Amino acid sequence: MPEGHVIHRLARATMDHFGDKAVQVSSPQGRFDGAAASLDGTVLQGASACGKHLLIDFARPHPEHIVHIHLGLIGKFFFAPLAPPRGAVRLRITDGVTAADLHGPQMCRLLTPQEQQAQIAKLGPDPIRPDADPEIAWTRIQRSGRSIASLLMDQRITAGVGNIYRAEVLFRHRVNPATPGNRLRRATWEAIWADLVLLMRDGVTVGRIDTVREEHGPEAQGRPPRVDRHGGEVYVYRRAAQPCLVCASPVKVATLEGRNLYWCSRCQRRR
Repeated sequence: MPEGHVIHRLARATMDHFGDKAVQVSSPQGRFDGAAASLDGTVLQGASACGKHLLIDFARPHPEHIVHIHLGLIGKFFFAPLAPPRGAVRLRITDGVTAADLHGPQMCRLLTPQEQQAQIAKLGPDPIRPDADPEIAWTRIQRSGRSIASLLMDQRITAGVGNIYRAEVLFRHRVNPATPGNRLRRATWEAIWADLVLLMRDGVTVGRIDTVREEHGPEAQGRPPRVDRHGGEVYVYRRAAQPCLVCASPVKVATLEGRNLYWCSRCQRRR
């Protein structure tokens, strides 16, 4: 599932291509046909992201004018020169030059502004958004006996954080992923939050996830760069049984709530 920085990049791309333009909206697949027809020919006036939710706002004189998209595990939303649609395209937005096609989303629906606000209110703070309040997340963390590894993946705690950012930020701060939320120190949480802001906003800018500090990078360590479809250099994510870049101990992996959790048992002893 795409992490939050990907969705923010899609929101930016939507505005770059179609912002303040009257666009054609359709549903070649047919499953969003009525809603698409109601938006066709209107001006795309805004696009934003909150966590893993993409919200596209159209200047339509009816209450329901915001398209709410959640890509889920298999969804794709991509931009290309206008050409006949390929595959099952749930939603197409085009200005006659570029087309944005949505395939296989978990969710694609129309919302009113009030429904949009209600959706956002269900989520925890998003480290990429300037209006995020980390105190909301801290309040929920300190009341929970669940592990910090579990809590960071809970979109009601930190919106947009996925498996990669979860594993990497815990490693960077030497935090044992099994630490219960109600035993995490406030100073540790503040450091984690500040790092998520730094890393995830950088992800929006560069389009990949890089979490390795310069002193542990390929050039400094004389090793080949990591090659992975998820992007840049990481400490533990998808590095099970490989040597930790800091202490050389084998990276551990275990299943937590249906997802693989990666960590270094030697480096990550902090609670």
